[in-house]
Amino acid sequence: MPKSHNILLLAINLTSRCNLACQHCYLDANTLQHGNSNELTTTEICYLLNNIAQRSSETMIVLTGGEPLIRNDIETLIKQGVQIGLTMVIGTNGMLLTEKRVLSLKNAGLLGVGISLDSLNSSYHDKLRGQQGGWNKTMIGIENCRKHNLSFQLHFSITDDNADELPAMIDFARKKGAMVLNIFFLVCTGRGRFMSNINPTRYEEILIYLIDIQSKIQDLIIRPRCVPHYKRIAHQRQPDSFLNKISGMEGDGCIAGIHYCRITPTGGITACPYIPLEVGNIRQQSFWDIWDNEFAELRTPKLQGNCGNCEYQKLCGGCRARPVAAGDSLMDADKLCTYQPQGKPVIQPLLNLNVQWSPEAEQRITRIPAFLRKMVKKRAEAYVAGLGESLVTPEHLKTLSARRFGGKPKI
Repeated sequence: MPKSHNILLLAINLTSRCNLACQHCYLDANTLQHGNSNELTTTEICYLLNNIAQRSSETMIVLTGGEPLIRNDIETLIKQGVQIGLTMVIGTNGMLLTEKRVLSLKNAGLLGVGISLDSLNSSYHDKLRGQQGGWNKTMIGIENCRKHNLSFQLHFSITDDNADELPAMIDFARKKGAMVLNIFFLVCTGRGRFMSNINPTRYEEILIYLIDIQSKIQDLIIRPRCVPHYKRIAHQRQPDSFLNKISGMEGDGCIAGIHYCRITPTGGITACPYIPLEVGNIRQQSFWDIWDNEFAELRTPKLQGNCGNCEYQKLCGGCRARPVAAGDSLMDADKLCTYQPQGKPVIQPLLNLNVQWSPEAEQRITRIPAFLRKMVKKRAEAYVAGLGESLVTPEHLKTLSARRFGGKPKI
């Protein structure tokens, strides 16, 4: 496997069962009573985890659903992954995060949870997620994580209906102690294919706001998800920044099939949750055989339409799921982006920055979880190169960490 195509993130849909019926669910998850009886077993998932760990210690495993906490083997899966050196996290709606469950998950070795919260207005959240009282239970789950020091992120799916809440959601995430606020820009698939209130111009404004607000906030990571063209906006605003010249394929753009893929509840593999096309199944074929051989089109893309004519195609590349959801081909233009190509030469991403690492900095970077290390190293090298220097030192890492975590170095 080429080193550049190591898998950093693997999402496993453990089940299609769910205790909610969200309007925007990409999986079109079913009720508790009507899940797929052919879902992967505990043994099959543990075998998959072992298979991953044999070749990669850098992979973070996201156990998701449906609602993954419905499965009664979740702690077993977490323990297995942790024992073999994988980083284990959960994506959940938060309703089942009782104090007892939070402690059980921590004891199993869970690194953290991603909790979906679509509004600070309980009525809107409950309407979108199909259950009255769901917001209150999610809030209790967030508080339980906070109380027992289980690291958590918040996942905010943004639409024209709740976009005005974004500043308040950022304040809420900071107040509650979330490590990350992920802003998801909907891809209309699954049950979410019926949601059409997506305004490209408004989303462009939101991305500009997110880029600007992140430069002012040090204690919360704010990440736009499923909108790689934020790379184009960031570069337009600061074209001389080395950080903005890193390819989106390196972790902050679309990494589907490049550093990321998804496994369905019945073992199918897709490039991401929003691309329904299965390229193989772990019940018939080794995961690594599929990973190595079935995503060539995404790794060396031949983009079409505006994306193929755009000077930002290598920094951005567009979301590949969104044209598929619209009925177009995988390589067609991402119509959420409003930018019109200017006919300029393609901007080439920075590949080799000719930056070295001091032995002390090399030692310090080992404190970073393996799945994040590659991205952190690239960002550190870009920062140092931007200073006109050629050696990464512990002081550089302390500065970057303090900037990101409000003066509390993590590395």
